[in-house]
Amino acid sequence: MNNDPKHTSKVVAKWLKDNKVKVLEWPSQSPNLNPIEHLWAELKKRVRARRPTNLTPLHQLCQEEWGKLHST
Repeated sequence: MNNDPKHTSKVVAKWLKDNKVKVLEWPSQSPNLNPIEHLWAELKKRVRARRPTNLTPLHQLCQEEWGKLHST
């Protein structure tokens, strides 16, 4: 929930407590441990390095680099 205000409101806290949902303490500003975020960042870095000039090559490069990510 990353300490987002909409997740830490009294209403949400009450709902979580009433529904017996266990929530881990998580410091704000903590490193993002979500693997998909790292994957998107890597894809973006690889595509940006190849400098697409418009939408068509961008789409093609995204597909090519995505395929390479799965094989590494």
